[in-house]
Amino acid sequence: MAEPSAELRLTDPGTSCADFSRFFRAWVSNPLRVAAVAPSSDALARVMTREISPALGPVLELGPGTGVFTRALLARGVAESDLTLIEFGADFAHMLERRFPRARILSMDAAHLARHALYQGSPVGAVVSGLPLLSMPPDKVADIVAGAFHYLRPDGAFYQFTYGPRCPVPRAVLSDLGLEAKRIGGVLWNLPPAAVYRVTRSDGKA
Repeated sequence: MAEPSAELRLTDPGTSCADFSRFFRAWVSNPLRVAAVAPSSDALARVMTREISPALGPVLELGPGTGVFTRALLARGVAESDLTLIEFGADFAHMLERRFPRARILSMDAAHLARHALYQGSPVGAVVSGLPLLSMPPDKVADIVAGAFHYLRPDGAFYQFTYGPRCPVPRAVLSDLGLEAKRIGGVLWNLPPAAVYRVTRSDGKA
């Protein structure tokens, strides 16, 4: 019998059963912080990262979890040393340190990005977010997005996926921060199905 396609599997070839179990346990213990019962699919990771090239480094990743998007960034040619991964969960953070030893792994709340001097100036070309923004209050979403744009260069972009029918960054937050969002793709066979948005400054750049 032919092997089912990668997009139809519950987990992807690069995601072990141990990763799935770890993710599921994290979801059970805190479903508001971990928005899905399984790691994101490779198909979703490709959509999330397909506009990102090595020239956009350094890249900031928020909520990397088991590292599905991280692996996709590396496959796109982004240097591991150009990655800063912000992960609140201690279990995931320790796992990421083992898997991506040349990346910078910071165990912290992404809502506090602007309080830390992560970079000198605004050198970041892209921010990739796996955070469950739909389960967060608007003021926390605003802090996360504002903090990300604090480090993004003028033509940089913030990439976010969602399981909802519209951009998970509220319109009021986008307006207050001078940003705009555009849907750039979707993945029907992710678990659950997901859409991807690119958020940029509203001045016509990017």
